Amino acid sequence: MKEMYDLIVIGGGTAGCAAAYTAGKLGLNTLIIEKGGCLGGSMTAGLVVPAMKSSENQINTVFFSDLIFEMKKFNSQISYQNNPGWFNPEILKIALDTMILNAGVDVLFDTSILSVNHTEKHIKSIVIPKEILSPYNYPIQDDNKLLSVNIGARYVVDSTGNCEFGKILNCKFLDEEKNLQPFSLRFIMSGIDLSEFSEWIMDYDTDREVTTSEVIDGCLHLSTAYTWDNSRKWALDSLFKDAVKRGVLKPSDTNYFQVFTVPGMPSSLAFNCPRLVDETANLDVQCISNSLIAGRAAIYRLSEFCKSYFPGFKNAYISNISDMLGIRASRRIRGKYVYTLQDIIEGKKFKNPVAISNYPVDVHSKDKDGSTLRKVQEYQIPIESLMSEDYENLFIAGRCISCDSMAQGAIRVQPTCFSMGEGVAKYISGLISL
Repeated sequence: MKEMYDLIVIGGGTAGCAAAYTAGKLGLNTLIIEKGGCLGGSMTAGLVVPAMKSSENQINTVFFSDLIFEMKKFNSQISYQNNPGWFNPEILKIALDTMILNAGVDVLFDTSILSVNHTEKHIKSIVIPKEILSPYNYPIQDDNKLLSVNIGARYVVDSTGNCEFGKILNCKFLDEEKNLQPFSLRFIMSGIDLSEFSEWIMDYDTDREVTTSEVIDGCLHLSTAYTWDNSRKWALDSLFKDAVKRGVLKPSDTNYFQVFTVPGMPSSLAFNCPRLVDETANLDVQCISNSLIAGRAAIYRLSEFCKSYFPGFKNAYISNISDMLGIRASRRIRGKYVYTLQDIIEGKKFKNPVAISNYPVDVHSKDKDGSTLRKVQEYQIPIESLMSEDYENLFIAGRCISCDSMAQGAIRVQPTCFSMGEGVAKYISGLISL
C-alpha cells in the first residue's frame, strides 16, 4: 500500500473491478478499498449470475472480454442462449483476484472508510483503519493516530452501488424514494439430477421464451421461470398455487421465481429469488436486517417446494445463500448531468459516452402486475452522469450514477456497469496525462 495513488476505487464490485483493472492496465497507481472479503460484489457475494446480455454495439468492453478469457482458463464460463456472461460465482472470486493483481492494482479487503480529508471541492485523502478494529475503538481514532492510515488520492471512484462514499462526503443526491424496488436474496441448490429435471420441465413447459435447455461442452444447462403476474400464461402456475394451498409456500413466495444452471457445478441450480415483497425496501440497517432474515426463511420454503414438486430434486439441498441482498435501486448522486428515462427512449447521443446498451427498462414492483419491463432502442450513457456535482475529483460508476429512478432500472445491469467502470477509468487516465 502506497501513501499516494492516482486513483482509489471505493467498492470492488462490477463497476469497481472494471475501473480498477482498466486503470491499472493504463499505468495508473490504483487501489481498491472493499468492505467485504472478495471482489465481484453482486456477481460473487451476491450470487447474481448470469450477467445479462446487452447491446451488440457496446463500448468499453475490454474488461468483460478479459474476464471471459480468464474464466475460460478455469472451465467456469459458458455462452448460453447467445450470452457469454454465464460464470461460476465462486471461481469468479479467484479469477478477479488474478486479473486485478496482474494489472498491478493494490487491494484492501475488510476495510471501511473512517473519514475523508477534503477542501470545499476537492478530495485530498482517505482515512482507513490500520487494522481490524472493534467498533468500540473508533471513537479514539483522533486521539491515537497509530490506529488509522491516511491515503492520498488524485481521483476517487465511488462504485459502492449505494453511493456510500458520497454519503460520507454529504454529496447531493437525487430524490431518494422511501420505497425502492424490492430486494432479492439469491441462493444455490445442489445435489439435483439435472437430466431428470430438464426432461420433465422441457415437457411440462413448452414456452421456449421461458424454459430452455441445451448441452454445452458435454454439460447440461437450462433455465426456467415463473411470476405471479398475469403478463403471460405460466406453465408452473398450478404448482405454485397448490403449494400455497397446502401451506408449503406463502403467497408472497410465488411473486418471482427463476433458476439457472451454473458452469462448473453440474448438479446445481442458481435461484434468482426470493423477491422480498413483504419487506419495506430501504437502506435503513433494521430494514436490511429484517430482509435478510425474511429472505433466508423464504429460501428454505422454496427449497422444500422444489423437493416436493420437481422431479430430480429428491437429494437436493441448499448449498449456498448469498452474503448480501440483491439491491436493484438505491441512492443516486446528483452529477453534472442527470440521465433520464426520456434520454433512453429517444436514444440520445452524447459527445463522451461511457456505455452503450439496449437493456430494457426493468423496474420490479412489490405489487402483482406492477413491474415494468419496457423494451427500448439502443441508448448511450454520458460521462457527465458519472461526475459528482460537488467534488471535482470524484466520479461514480454503477447503479448510483446521476440518473432518474426509471433510467436506473435500465442501466443497473452488470455489463453496463462493466462499461461504466472501464469508461470512467479511461477518462481519468486522460485527465492525468494532460
